[in-house]
Amino acid sequence: MAGWIGWSCFLAILFLASSTIASSEGPFIVAHKKVKLTRLKSGSERVSVSVDIYNQGYATAYDVTLNDGGWTLDIFDIVSGNTSTSWERLESGTLLSHSFELEAKTKTMFYGAPAVITFRVPTKAALQEAYSTPILPLDILSDRPPEKKFEWVSFDIDRFKHFHCSVYTVLCSLMVLAVFLFAWNCYAVASGILQAKKLLVKYGPLISVVSMVVLFVYLVATPSKSSGAKGSKKKR
Repeated sequence: MAGWIGWSCFLAILFLASSTIASSEGPFIVAHKKVKLTRLKSGSERVSVSVDIYNQGYATAYDVTLNDGGWTLDIFDIVSGNTSTSWERLESGTLLSHSFELEAKTKTMFYGAPAVITFRVPTKAALQEAYSTPILPLDILSDRPPEKKFEWVSFDIDRFKHFHCSVYTVLCSLMVLAVFLFAWNCYAVASGILQAKKLLVKYGPLISVVSMVVLFVYLVATPSKSSGAKGSKKKR
């Protein structure tokens, strides 16, 4: 969220710079200040600060100086780098970057100030000043959940071998069970077919005789009904 707001301010400054540059032929300095907090295992907070300085004008800026001394020494200790630096020149369309790191051991809400950039223009006697984008308040050593980090898990080859053997045993048992069920199914189907054949051999002649008797009775009964119907028509 802080990064988005910082970049929004930076883009707004660039937009204003584009309209100002149109009426100016000198250097135009735009600076973007970024801050990143990192919680350390020792219980302190690492503050990483970086400042990017752009020359959006049409001329070179000379004797460029950056001063970001708004960090209270009672709260922050300088770990690496310096809060101020200088360059001989910053040509048109180029940028300069500077970074340093601080460490804080006191829990507090810190309100930082923009960095100050001074530079010289050959056509003007007085030093020119520019300011970086502001930063959001820093909640130093706030009560927030620790970050989850990826940790390598030790690999035990003996456990892997034991696990491999166990899986192999289970697969073999399942395969034997599948073969047994398939054989049992085939036996049941074959037994059913043999039983049906035995019933057909035993009761086949009786079924044939009963079928012939039923068919004969049907054939005998059908003409009698048709002849009775004809006789009733003749009487009418």
